[in-house]
Amino acid sequence: MRTFRLLMLLLPILMFNRGIAEDWPCWRGPRGDGSSHDANLPIRWNGLTGEGVHWKVELPGSGHASPVVLGNAVFVVGCDESAEERYLICLDRDTGQQRWKRVVIQSPLESKHRLNSHASSTPATDGKHVFVSFLEVDGRLVPAPNVGSPRDITPGTMVIACYDYDGKLQWRKNVGSFLSAHGYCSNPVLFKDLVIVNGDHDGDSYIVALRKSDGEVVWKSERKHKTRSYCTPLIRRHQNQFQMVLSGSQHIMSMNPETGEPHWFLEGPTEQFVASMVEKDGDFFAVAGYPTYHVISINGGGAGNITNSHVNWHVTNARCYVPSPVVVGNYLVVADDRGTANCFSVLDGTRVWQERLGRSYSASLVTFDGQVAFIADDGIVKIVKPGPTCEVLAENPLGEWCSSSPAIADGQWFIRGEKHLFCIGKRQNTNP
Repeated sequence: MRTFRLLMLLLPILMFNRGIAEDWPCWRGPRGDGSSHDANLPIRWNGLTGEGVHWKVELPGSGHASPVVLGNAVFVVGCDESAEERYLICLDRDTGQQRWKRVVIQSPLESKHRLNSHASSTPATDGKHVFVSFLEVDGRLVPAPNVGSPRDITPGTMVIACYDYDGKLQWRKNVGSFLSAHGYCSNPVLFKDLVIVNGDHDGDSYIVALRKSDGEVVWKSERKHKTRSYCTPLIRRHQNQFQMVLSGSQHIMSMNPETGEPHWFLEGPTEQFVASMVEKDGDFFAVAGYPTYHVISINGGGAGNITNSHVNWHVTNARCYVPSPVVVGNYLVVADDRGTANCFSVLDGTRVWQERLGRSYSASLVTFDGQVAFIADDGIVKIVKPGPTCEVLAENPLGEWCSSSPAIADGQWFIRGEKHLFCIGKRQNTNP
């Protein structure tokens, strides 16, 4: 009887650990690191034949932002280039049917890199409201700073807007200037009662925190190097304090997300950053960048300038730039832009393996149940199990080009292709 009672007590814990039904409320998911606790995801499907596809809906316009999912709502942004409109769409999770669509801004199209889009910033939601970010320009042209060949580009202002779940605008704020020849992509991050957005650009750079309820600025921290980067802050609690860590503007930095005050910083190791950072046991991992390439592990327990004191390891043997990495156990898994997968030991930076898996990569990696999904630009999705060798478990065609990072929520994939949004797999928990 005692054994039976013990088993009854342990059963909920065992079930909980087997796989947790999670939402995907923001860029890179509930922890901001591309990880899901879901153990019930399908690893085989075919977007061409419809095998394993729950629904597939055509999206208006274009965009590279990821979908976000919370409860029965799926949010995605896009741009109608002919009408010069940037919009937010809410879809029904079960059917893919559009609930509503709202134009957030209408302005001339900003200058951008050929691989960027005019709707690349992923929304964030807290279950009551959804927050979006776009660049608003007025059509002016100025000489582009920090570029190889001279050209004119469009200056603008960062716009943050808040909508409720019925699509009613709650507030809309212009939070500061922005200038970059590569275009715009600043993903909102939610922390307590704040919306935090990275404003690294080729001008008077900053990071700004707004109050969720009304959009008022709570703090705004200047960035000293004034260089474009596109990293999304990662927030962790470490050594009894919250750390907001991001690479960009020619350095890697930890800040207090409640105040914007710095904890520590590391100079370099390069000029421009795109990939978001990840963390394991108080160590932070960055992949970068341009013009030089780096993979670096940083002990997050320092203060002030830690350039020469808190680097665990630093290697330069992977040409990583755009896709964000994941941590799986003791492995740091990285995709370089040219289609190569790299697996490093988180302990000492030893490269465990390197394999060419795809044509090229723009989408960031996601991990679930000890596996990693690589989505190549041609839409081929490979499911890999990291270990001493690169074990490819499945290869799935999406059927169209894909530059967006996926979302995972309660047994389902949400993948945005060039033309469609795919919902793959069966939902495990049908509660709203």
